[in-house]
Amino acid sequence: MPRTPRHFTEGVRPTSEISMTTRTDVSENALHNTRPMADAARAIAAGDLSSEALVAACLARIDERDGDVGAWTHVDPERALAEARERDAETPKSPLHGIPFGIKDIIDTADMPTEYGTPIYEGVRPAWDAACVALLREAGCVALGKTVTTEFATRHPGKTCNPLDLTRTPGGSSSGSAAAVADFMVPVAYGTQTTGSVIRPGAYCGVVAVKPTFGMISRFGVKPLSDALDTVGYYTRTVEDAALFLQVVANYPTTDFGGVANLRPRIAICRTTVWDRARPETVELFDGLGGRLAAAGAEVRELQFPGDFDEIADAQAVLNDYESLKALTYERVNFPEMLSEELTTKIERSFGHSYERYRWALGLAERCKALLPGLIAEDEVILAPAAMGVAEVGQGHTGDPIFSQVWNLIHVPSVCVPAGKGPADMPLGVQIIARCGDDGRAFVHAEWVRRALAS
Repeated sequence: MPRTPRHFTEGVRPTSEISMTTRTDVSENALHNTRPMADAARAIAAGDLSSEALVAACLARIDERDGDVGAWTHVDPERALAEARERDAETPKSPLHGIPFGIKDIIDTADMPTEYGTPIYEGVRPAWDAACVALLREAGCVALGKTVTTEFATRHPGKTCNPLDLTRTPGGSSSGSAAAVADFMVPVAYGTQTTGSVIRPGAYCGVVAVKPTFGMISRFGVKPLSDALDTVGYYTRTVEDAALFLQVVANYPTTDFGGVANLRPRIAICRTTVWDRARPETVELFDGLGGRLAAAGAEVRELQFPGDFDEIADAQAVLNDYESLKALTYERVNFPEMLSEELTTKIERSFGHSYERYRWALGLAERCKALLPGLIAEDEVILAPAAMGVAEVGQGHTGDPIFSQVWNLIHVPSVCVPAGKGPADMPLGVQIIARCGDDGRAFVHAEWVRRALAS
């Protein structure tokens, strides 16, 4: 039998089948779960919508669809509805008061199991909430449940299918969160990114995905892989919702979208040093992108990286491997037989990285991060691919994160928005990148790009 880590306690039943026995009739409110989050929050604050009705509508959608999509690993309807009723009895605590949210299952929760996508931790429960969960509860939000993650947020997939085409991957590692938001099961959900685990699922599932500036959202209580790379991100269905969420959870200044229609943005299109990995649909999208954005009023140029960036993908992989090996020591030493083949291979590869190679990777990351302000103007953003192409057929893999490696390594904010359709009518995404700390600029320009490409 696995040895339960001492800092965990058992006692919460795992939920594989979600019972939808509730005391709320959702027949008149079945469409509440499709409302933009900001709109729903304003309606709750005005007394035109209850948190209970919104949560009930989300639970009804989960009951209807999650048997096929498989986005959730734990949902307790009675607990979620009770929490929503408590929110309805309170004075609003924040602009997101009463809003339900999903939690990637590598993020600790005191009242729900946290299993990290592995049988090693099946059915166990932390004694605390992660900071990012506690902050939302303090703001009056409702923890709806835990979403599926790949094993320890690495590459071995969970049960989740892409809600737009159940034969395809939703991406990873934040598989369940992206799928749940895309399928209207919840308006916002946490993910995490060490390489491309927020941005790629957002592109594959056709939703807004945010990888904020490194450290913007607290990582305390999140199962670590890499101190140099791990970032808490999230999914919404609109850019306005994404900006409002960061305002609440990170105390980030309010983002003003009032001038988007008259914006004349400066955009540097960057195909990165791994452009040869782009699939035909992405190549076709980017071949026409400059002209489309210019026609919409943007000042567009192509950005070529200097030679310092040539080995940045290798450096990111070294950092990921080297630090993951340390972070997963307890599991790999005590439960090697319970690790997937993919993770075992990653661990074996990681032993081959020397300390000198690790220091080289850290140094290259710092040099490239320092170079970025000289590559783009203060009022300029970068536009880059979010994935190699559309979501691939099959659930045995989660796609390649190659187009997020550079941006995650240098800690910049990135916002992924839908950018049209590719083969099989599946969504393509692009990511808008700004300088570190300038997340608001990324939001505003992402909304401008979204509108320009949707017209």
